[in-house]
Amino acid sequence: MPVEPVDNPYRGATRESWGFVKRLLVAVISVLIGAGVVTGVAVFAHATSGEPPVLIATPGGTVDTPEGPMNSASLELQVYPNNSDQVPGPMEGVNALYASQGWPFYWPSTTLEVPANSLITVTIKQYAGGGKVFNPYWAKVHGTVDGSMTVNGKTVTEWDPTRVAHTFTIHQYPDSGQPYLFVSVPLPDLSGNEVGNANPYVDNPKVVTFTFKTGAPGTYVWNCEYPCGDLYQEFGGPMQQRGWMSGTVQVV
Repeated sequence: MPVEPVDNPYRGATRESWGFVKRLLVAVISVLIGAGVVTGVAVFAHATSGEPPVLIATPGGTVDTPEGPMNSASLELQVYPNNSDQVPGPMEGVNALYASQGWPFYWPSTTLEVPANSLITVTIKQYAGGGKVFNPYWAKVHGTVDGSMTVNGKTVTEWDPTRVAHTFTIHQYPDSGQPYLFVSVPLPDLSGNEVGNANPYVDNPKVVTFTFKTGAPGTYVWNCEYPCGDLYQEFGGPMQQRGWMSGTVQVV
């Protein structure tokens, strides 16, 4: 006896059901992507909302170089272990919320402007203790004239990687079409004896001086590569916040 086929009440709905599932998945993925974009924009806006006023390099005279005469300019910065009544630290925008965190910071600004096609001499007074940098690469001098810097007047090309307080590291945005610029110098720490009972800061910081060349105009970022922050591997907090341990360099 032939067996009659049994009707499947779901057979006709299978294609429609899968179509519904696909539409649902597309909707969910779209929402997640949108949320990710919004989060990324929010994080970027948060990090840049405390952008301090621009510190413009002081023009100098013309300097003779192997490439011919070049204009020169200079910048002076300080690095403090925490803010105080004496040096209040960054207070622009969201940075006012971080004033009680005891974060280290560069002063008087992390938003820097230097002239194009010039020799830039930077002097940094370093007031903090430190320790071992994760990667010894950051204990070496990179991208400066003659590959050197001076520490309290002594010329060096590297520093003890176990005695680093911070770094000052300029680099360009990924996939940038502007002139290449990479500069990195280690900032020596102060020993416990040197820090002593400083209130709030020592009278004799480590003074680091270095010179680098700029090319055509461009916009660059800089940051500290010593783990002086918090969260994962101590690279959070001040290390990713403009006004504290990261900023921009505008070559104009």
